[in-house]
Amino acid sequence: MSMFGTTTSVSRLVRIALTGGVNELVKRVARKAYQASGAEQLDFPLRVQDVADSTKIWWTESAGPVDPGRPLTVSWICAPPGPGSGGHTTMFRFIRRLEAAGHTCVLHLYDPYGVQLADFTAIIRRHWPEVQADVADIDSGLCDSDVFVATSWQTAHVLASRPQKAGRRVYFVQDYEPYFYPRGSEYALAEDTYRFGFEILALGRMVHDEIVGNTGAHCVLVPFGCDVDTYSLTNDNGRRHGVAFYSRPTTARRGSTLAGLALDLFHERRPNHTIHVIGARPFSMSAPAVVHPHLAPAELADLYNTTIAGIGMSFTNISLVVEEMLMCGTIPVVNDCGMARADMKHPGVAWAAPNPTAIADRLCELVDAGSNGSLSASAAADRRTGSWDRSADMVVDILENAGRISVSRQ
Repeated sequence: MSMFGTTTSVSRLVRIALTGGVNELVKRVARKAYQASGAEQLDFPLRVQDVADSTKIWWTESAGPVDPGRPLTVSWICAPPGPGSGGHTTMFRFIRRLEAAGHTCVLHLYDPYGVQLADFTAIIRRHWPEVQADVADIDSGLCDSDVFVATSWQTAHVLASRPQKAGRRVYFVQDYEPYFYPRGSEYALAEDTYRFGFEILALGRMVHDEIVGNTGAHCVLVPFGCDVDTYSLTNDNGRRHGVAFYSRPTTARRGSTLAGLALDLFHERRPNHTIHVIGARPFSMSAPAVVHPHLAPAELADLYNTTIAGIGMSFTNISLVVEEMLMCGTIPVVNDCGMARADMKHPGVAWAAPNPTAIADRLCELVDAGSNGSLSASAAADRRTGSWDRSADMVVDILENAGRISVSRQ
């Protein structure tokens, strides 16, 4: 039987080529071949042997009382980072504060298909040079630590499936990760991590409330911060032009496909305004744009000081991009929902229904009203989020207390 099924005919292949072009036909053939080969298992983000079950979890949290004056060792289990990763940047802020307090941190990298340790160590040293933590491949084993911190649902499973090392278990949650998936295996396995019994630190009100409301698990609310040293208003003349979109097409929760459709509508209506795409261009977008494959935080701040409006969507937690744009005077258009509003109280946000027309409408309204910079100055002056210092100090206190308590979970 053909991999396209018995009903597929040559005429259908011809129609695909005529309507979508040869590239579309090649994509269809490749996708069918991928599905027929069973290679979709490569998309599963865990090794099967690393999957844990909340009903069968045990570990020894501490080998004994810890001298209050002794520095702690804290191991962080995380996916290998890429340049500009917002989630890793937030984690590294807390690691820096721990190291400044005299504690030792270790990064244990996990990838189900293996870690190129030298390559990722170089990335960490280059893009987060202030972090001193040792970098290790978790396949080499967990080191002796007072506290182990999982940083995603996958690494929560990885940590839970390695109970032999004594030490407190903490779980730092930056998104309600079941929402990364349709209702199915990954959704259920992600949700089950909140039942593992780890001490959960939830970044923001939305994540906290979703965990508590959906699983009943206890968690501690860690407030959002903003990098106020980098993101601030520096546009002295007030003149602005164009819009910006921080695009992550491979990350579904960032809404890149939706944003691309909206930006095409925006360009049709306001063709004189430049569109800046930071990251990769959405496949759904045909409008001309200035594409910045990667910008460092300072370069992002410079760009946000020149644009009038931007798109800052995220469907599993409010994006840090929203506050960063506001601090630089770019007005962010954000998908309107109760979960997003739980953490974003700034009056300068332009809320929009998550459809292309509503988003384009808001962008047009903003560029029509904001070229003289008055909206920008007002947005940047109204700071609703402070620096990350309060959050970092809070996390350090929690981890210090966790590392110095001797209890067992058997």
